Amino acid sequence: MIKISAVSYTNAKPFIYGLTHSDIINQIDLSLDIPSVCASKLLDGKVDIGLIPVAALPHIPNYQIISNYCIGANGAVNSVFVFSDKPIHQIQTIRLDTQSRTSNNLAKVLFKNYWKSAPSFVEHGDADAFVEIGDRTFGKKNEYAYAYDLSEEWTNFTGLPFVFAAWVTNTSLEPSFIQMFNEALKYGLDRRSEVIDTLPKKTDFDIVNYLNNQIDFNFDDPKKQALERFLTLVKTNSM
Repeated sequence: MIKISAVSYTNAKPFIYGLTHSDIINQIDLSLDIPSVCASKLLDGKVDIGLIPVAALPHIPNYQIISNYCIGANGAVNSVFVFSDKPIHQIQTIRLDTQSRTSNNLAKVLFKNYWKSAPSFVEHGDADAFVEIGDRTFGKKNEYAYAYDLSEEWTNFTGLPFVFAAWVTNTSLEPSFIQMFNEALKYGLDRRSEVIDTLPKKTDFDIVNYLNNQIDFNFDDPKKQALERFLTLVKTNSM
């Protein structure tokens, strides 16, 4: 059995549908986790493949991105935000999201390199603003005076799309399995309307638009370029 950790958020539901509705299900042990746990499981050798927040990649020895698909966006993604009742240049403290290293690092990169601001980043307690990702953000934009979509801000800054998570292994897998894995992911992506029919209906969030237009699942050359740019900026920020 190949052990796989996938993200439990709505943005990964097409992938999960593909994996569970294809013959590959008989060859895998699939667990659903928050992004930070996906990374931890791969690092700890508890799984063979993970849908990994890309900021964790430099910490994974011998990692390989094995899929043509990812969790990405070209412009606004509508599920990764800095929420605040203050405009960006008045923010002095920002609370990070414990569920994703990538979005926290993206916020840090944007504050330093794009907004030219240096707030204090905290993990707990009161703050002027906070990073939040995933389904918890659905319908939340109107609750705060300012909602900064971090993917949109990244595109404004770089002109590039963004990659939040990629399918990663640090072990040797048969090419035939990798091909079957990619075919299963595509199967789910091609049936997004069926996936949407299985999801809870929301009156304050357009899941149809989210999965069909705002999440960009193709790990194409512009996203590879964006990933390289992002990891370089993260490394520079930490120096």
